[in-house]
This record gives sequence, C-alpha cells and structure tokens, in this order.
Amino acid sequence: MVQGVKNWLSNNLKGDPVMWAIIILLSLVSIMVVYSASGSLAYRKHDGNTEHYLTKHAMLMFMSFVVMWLAHKLNYKYYARLSKLGVLISIPMLVFAFAFGSRINEAGRWIMIPLINQSFQPSDFAKLSLIAYMAALLARNQNNIEDWKKSFIPVLIYSGLICGLISLANISTALILFTTCMLIMFIGRVPMKYLMMLGLLGILMVGTMAVFVGERIKTAIARVTSDELPYQAEQSYIAIWNGGILGKGPGNSAQKNFLPHPYSDFIYSIIIEEYGFVGGLFILFLYLALLYRGMKVAANSDRAFGGLLSAGLSFGLVIQALINMGVAVGVGPITGQPLPLLSMGGTSLLFTGLSLGIILSVSRGDITEEVATSNE
Repeated sequence: MVQGVKNWLSNNLKGDPVMWAIIILLSLVSIMVVYSASGSLAYRKHDGNTEHYLTKHAMLMFMSFVVMWLAHKLNYKYYARLSKLGVLISIPMLVFAFAFGSRINEAGRWIMIPLINQSFQPSDFAKLSLIAYMAALLARNQNNIEDWKKSFIPVLIYSGLICGLISLANISTALILFTTCMLIMFIGRVPMKYLMMLGLLGILMVGTMAVFVGERIKTAIARVTSDELPYQAEQSYIAIWNGGILGKGPGNSAQKNFLPHPYSDFIYSIIIEEYGFVGGLFILFLYLALLYRGMKVAANSDRAFGGLLSAGLSFGLVIQALINMGVAVGVGPITGQPLPLLSMGGTSLLFTGLSLGIILSVSRGDITEEVATSNE
C-alpha cells in the first residue's frame, strides 16, 4: 500500500517534491489553526455549529489544491500568452472594485460574485497577471534589454497603472507588488537607471494618490507614526506572550475570543499562542524554505520566462507572509495582509494555489519548447 501511494504521488504530483511537501504541511497547519481560531465565532453565529467555518475553509483549500494541480500540469509557456490579456482585464476590474465594490474595512476593493455569494479581490488577479506579463516581456527582450522603448516603457506603464489602481484601496498590497516588479526587473537585467526611474514613478504614484484618496494616506501614515498601541496589536502581543516557548497546546488559545480576525490577519498570533515560539519559528522556516525552493527553480530554469516567473511569484507570496508575521510580532504596522496558505480566505486561496501551481509547472523541467511570448 505504501509503495502504491508513492507511485501515485510520483505519477501525479510532478515538479519539486520539497515544495509539494512544504505546501502540504502548511495546508495541514491551516486546517488545524483555522478550526481552533474560528470555532468560538462559529458557535455564536451559527447555532452551535463549531465546524461551519472549518467546512467552508476546507472546501476552499480543496479547490485551491485542484487549481494548483491543474496549473502545474499545464505547460507554463501558455501563461505568457495569457498574461497581457489578464493585465488588460484586471484594469477595469480594479476601477470597478474601487468605484462600486463592497466596502470592507473602509476599502472598496471587493466584488461580490453573484449566485455563490463569494467576495472576490481583483487585486489578486491583477498581481498574478502583471507578474506573468513582466516576466514574458523581459524574457522576450533579453537580447535587446537596453532598448527602453521595447523592454521598459510597457513595464513602466502597466506596473505603474496597476500598482496605482491597487493603492487606491490597499496600499500594502500595492507596495508588495511594486517591490516584486522591481525584483523581476533586477533579475531580468534591466539597467539600474531604469530601475531608478521606476522607483521615482512609485514616489509619484504615492503623491498622486495622496491627492485623490488623502484619507487612505493619512490612515497609513498614522499607523506608522502613532505612539498609541492599536487594540489588534495589543491582543496579538498578549497571545504571543501567553504562548511562551512551547505554547498552550492545540485549541487552547484564549485570545481568539478577543483578537479581531484571529483566523485570517492574525492567525500567526494564534499559532504562537498554541504552539509557542517553536511553532512560530517552524512556520517561518517553512516560508523561507518555500522562497529558497522557488528561487532554486528560477536558477535551474533553462528559459528566461520560467526563471523570472518563478522568482516573481515566489517572492510575492513569501514577502506577503513575512509582512503578516511581522505585523503579528510588532515589527511593522497593521496592514490587513492574510498569511498565504494559512489564513482563512475566499478566492485569495485559489489565486495562491494558482501561483504555486505555476511555480511547480516551471519546476517540472520537462518543457523543451521555446517560450511563446507573443502577447504584445
């Protein structure tokens, strides 16, 4: 039986086996901690059904794995062909979400999908599309990377536009994506003078946003400069303090009853409270290992597009995870970023699965065709 399971895994889960193991471990931890963090809330809101949120999260996790599996089976060259279409579609979606989307935490960045009553964040789709488009564009122009009209101007326009639109509702997401764009350009051998120009564009973007949505900028600045400890941060610190070295044990968190969003934005605090400093360090190690494997895939890829795509997606996911964990332990201001693969979420889980599936597709190493990047 054991041999049969091994054969099935080797035949169906292609690509980097270490990355698959990390993903499975994080998913198992997610199921346990989300159940612990959401049980009390589910009991109060759903007539004693403590498994309500767990069932919903498990279904989304399963769907995420299906998306991941399908994405890793597809030849990654096709993502280059679809990337610009994705970018063009994401622009009106971001505008619509900001103008007419559901207001959650004072930010108009959600679109409700009819019939299934599920919220959707267009920024998730826009991030993936922009990273793939930039990787395809830079891969195609590696032989004339100094030609600023072909290799830089399109990147400048689309990255500035999409990051600017995202920043209207979510500054932290825009900054993560902007930093990821800079990394892709650096790895793609874009001259430093162009990177400096992109950096200036980022400053201009923030300044422009301050004119149109000054309240969002004021809120962001207040979070950084305020001497007053926010309620969420206070409860997070209490949870971490209670956890100590080895934690209080699975399901024994007390702060889940006081901490806002303990199953999403502050799930790392619950992990430390229940599994201690050791558990928190283990989760950090898994994310750093995920980044290492993603960058190793990029280094081993024999195609520029595959390498840039893997590097960009890996960096984007892990930097978001590090920011979430940093917020929980007090290293940075509260941003509202979920912990990829661990936080209870909606469609964000599906896009995380898609991103990881694409990285695994690159890691398969069995693609010999030239990357088709004719998506201009």
